[in-house]
Amino acid sequence: MASGGWWLLPLVFLLFSETSLCAPVDRHEKQYEDKCGYQSCHTTKASMLNVHLVPHTHDDVGWLKTVDQYFYGARNDIQHAGVQYILDSVVDQLLKNPDRRFIYVEMAFFYRWWKRQSSDMQQTVKQLVNQGRLEFINGGWCMSDEATTHYSAVIDQMTLGLRFLNDTFGACGRPRVAWHIDPFGHAREHASIFAQMGYDGFFLGRVDYQDRSRRMMAKEQELLWRASDSLTPPVADLFTGILPNGYNPPMDFCWDQSCDDPPIRDDPELEDYNVDNVVERFLNIANSQAQVYKSNHIIMTMGSDFQYENANLWYKNLDKLIYYVNARQSNGSRVNVLYSTPSCYLQELNRANLSWSLKTDDFFPYADDAHDFWTGYFSSRPALKRYERLSNSNLQTCTQLEVLGGQKSTMGHFGKGDSLTFKKAMAVAQHHDAVSGTEKQHVANDYARRLADGWEHCKVVVSNSLASLTGSTSKRVYCDNLNISVCPITESSKKFSVNIFNPLARPISWPVRLPVNGSKYAISDADGKSVYCEVVPVSPSTRDVRRNRGFAVNELLFHARAPPLGFTTYSVSLLQEGTPAASTQYGAPKSISNKYLRVTFDPETGLLSGLDNLETKQSISLTQNFYWYNASDGNNSKSNQPSGAYIFRPNSSTPFVISKIAKTESIQTSTMQEVRQWFAPWASQVIRLHTDSRILELEWTVGPIPIDDDLGKEVITRLDTDIKSAGIFYTDSNGREVLQRKKDFRPTWHLKQSEPIAGNYYPINSRAFIKDDKTQLTVVTDRSLGGGSIYNGSLEIMLHRRLLYDDVRGVAEPLNESTEIFPEGLVVRGRLLLSLDSPFSAADTHRLLAEQEVLQPLLTFTESDQHPNTILEFSGLQSTLPAAVHLLTLSQWDDELVLLRLEHQFQNGESKTNSQPVTVNLQKLFSTLEVVGISELNLSANQWKQEMQRFKWMLQKGEEVPVKTFKDPSTWEISLHPMEIRTFLLRVKHR
Repeated sequence: MASGGWWLLPLVFLLFSETSLCAPVDRHEKQYEDKCGYQSCHTTKASMLNVHLVPHTHDDVGWLKTVDQYFYGARNDIQHAGVQYILDSVVDQLLKNPDRRFIYVEMAFFYRWWKRQSSDMQQTVKQLVNQGRLEFINGGWCMSDEATTHYSAVIDQMTLGLRFLNDTFGACGRPRVAWHIDPFGHAREHASIFAQMGYDGFFLGRVDYQDRSRRMMAKEQELLWRASDSLTPPVADLFTGILPNGYNPPMDFCWDQSCDDPPIRDDPELEDYNVDNVVERFLNIANSQAQVYKSNHIIMTMGSDFQYENANLWYKNLDKLIYYVNARQSNGSRVNVLYSTPSCYLQELNRANLSWSLKTDDFFPYADDAHDFWTGYFSSRPALKRYERLSNSNLQTCTQLEVLGGQKSTMGHFGKGDSLTFKKAMAVAQHHDAVSGTEKQHVANDYARRLADGWEHCKVVVSNSLASLTGSTSKRVYCDNLNISVCPITESSKKFSVNIFNPLARPISWPVRLPVNGSKYAISDADGKSVYCEVVPVSPSTRDVRRNRGFAVNELLFHARAPPLGFTTYSVSLLQEGTPAASTQYGAPKSISNKYLRVTFDPETGLLSGLDNLETKQSISLTQNFYWYNASDGNNSKSNQPSGAYIFRPNSSTPFVISKIAKTESIQTSTMQEVRQWFAPWASQVIRLHTDSRILELEWTVGPIPIDDDLGKEVITRLDTDIKSAGIFYTDSNGREVLQRKKDFRPTWHLKQSEPIAGNYYPINSRAFIKDDKTQLTVVTDRSLGGGSIYNGSLEIMLHRRLLYDDVRGVAEPLNESTEIFPEGLVVRGRLLLSLDSPFSAADTHRLLAEQEVLQPLLTFTESDQHPNTILEFSGLQSTLPAAVHLLTLSQWDDELVLLRLEHQFQNGESKTNSQPVTVNLQKLFSTLEVVGISELNLSANQWKQEMQRFKWMLQKGEEVPVKTFKDPSTWEISLHPMEIRTFLLRVKHR
């Protein structure tokens, strides 16, 4: 127990005690009592090849069917799958033979199944878990995507699932192994997260076919993944294994009701007796597999998508397989087969005391054949990707306000609210067929509906909390369509207030744009001081995409400032109706500028031509335009692979320009300058420069992508500069550490490039940049997208896709989105934020910019006049945290405990100022919460930090990785080093 954590002793018993949750064990099964995890593994034979059979099911949390349809087994006309029947059947079969094993992964399903069981059945399942016969692997709410997810949402969904396991099963429910058998490429940050959560190992199903081929020859399919350049080894080191058959059984050994392989027929009196044939084939497969792995232990996954609905089929044949293969040992066979789990297999690899190769890059991009690169999904369903990212921001605001507002947050003036519904919806959205955009359309709609429903639950929490903190019970209005200038209260009211809540631990300045119909307004801040504001006309492109959802003709502009972890209030009054004084000028200006940046335009084309940083005296030529790749329809001489939801396969390496000339108009005011560009009826952009901003904003609108020419299109924007990037660019990994990318190159094998465009695309979660010795151009995105640097000094990002063919990877549906509002095709709006800096100081800009783009301020509105005693400004912190420190999590754990995560958001060496250790005093952190006790946990909050022990591994050079630890200055003062996240449970009292 850490110093200062004595008061958490009762919690230790609740969360981590095994005995308090164990069911009584029958006397005839006494040998299985209190043996779970590594202690429950079957004995192996040191002198033999041990084959670990792992019965499992892979249950997508939505894909071809919705989550509900998969659980109940509905819509079997789409796919026969019913998760509730799988779990019913598996439990029944495990009880029939104590040697049998089964692993389960997706808590979104198991939680739902568990809640529907009788107390007797729950006790039975607890017994199976406590005896290691049913083992949880991975343990998150879902098996998250790795290319398109943000690290904060991944941590949250893992915490949600693992807490359920801890609360329900105690220590025996804690997974030891991470298990990502289906995601389409693997991010280094995911491995770092899993290592910090205490996992001993990580197993993958999909890696690039060239990478796998080399690793098979070198016997390097099992390795040590060093997943951070900043965290001191072995903090982010994770043993990683590549499974032999993806996640499927060996060929001809599938005994599910969905398979056609013959059962084992072991009656010698029958004509079709096949035991000898089955055993011989199995021995050949096992010995062949052993040739490409390093130890005398190999693993076989016995199961696949939604299998074991009739578990008797599987287990009856597996029992026989184990019996008859092992019977050959009396005749000299050196193969030993056993029921096992990934953790038992991992334990044997660790006991082997072998040395392992080291990997420091990631597993992107993933290709399963020469022309089949799974890089399209980086940008598939961009509207859903944005909605998921925005939902994450709203959820963090909700959980923060739930803490700050106290008990009245969930039961207050506006009724009963909760954050759990939103947490579950966000957790489901992290699934590798959710935010990835690789699901059927009706499933994508269901994900969005769940997020919307979760946000409605959280709006009650936010309203209750703000009522408690402000002292005002005026009804709060939420305008979720401000990006298209729709907000009924601001459009119709003559007087209203704007509450701006800032979820960051530092003050922010934020440009506010509100749809209005007046031409002149007065704004006052929380101190009653007048705030400068201006009114400009709504752009024609915005009017087009609203589709009668709003009637504002103008936008009210002003700059708001909000305190850290707090809110401020602005009062707005209409002074004059009519058209605004600010008017549009047709044609592009030669330049727009403020005291930090100058942006130049080509007067003949209307396109960007240059960008200057006036502070650092840096200048680059910069041309930006929109293009589209013609998506392959599969009728190609090289390959019949079309572009689809997963795969990006352009017909040509040269994209088509939408227009070489942009029709332009501009607006220049004291608060903002913008140039509006139209490239086609379906492609437009606003280039915006705010006063006092070091950032250039590109707000793009794309769609409906035309398909009347029967051509699928993949739309990109490309920035061409004179930066000497030498074929190198950089992308973030899940929003955290940055990795170097090089054209036509892979760090761990010699690449034979067969797709010069798709094979050079990488996920961009929040930023990408190109640089040379003097200059760095960084682009921060508002959602996960895909992109690459195909030409020196160039950066291209795919914004939208509309395809006419399925890519034959299972979804069986073209990526051709439309909605009731846009029946002719989906329209998507987003923004890119550009910064120009020295490479030595660029991180100081883009780290804070990406943080603010992920966690945006929440605007709420009230119509009635403020009561004289209304609190108009509030900060939940005693003082601003250092720029290097990000308040990652502030969430209510129970009535008296709060979960806190603080993160050092800079990498080693990327900033002279901010890549240094920082210290935070937890007792002096909050303004309204008194911290009376602290205890530190692992990243997923399911183990005490000091009790977390992981396997040690030997590198090929024959050295164990030394463990380096840092000491905190005192009990209440904690230190954060670059890229370190620390997790605490705080006992708090409201002041």
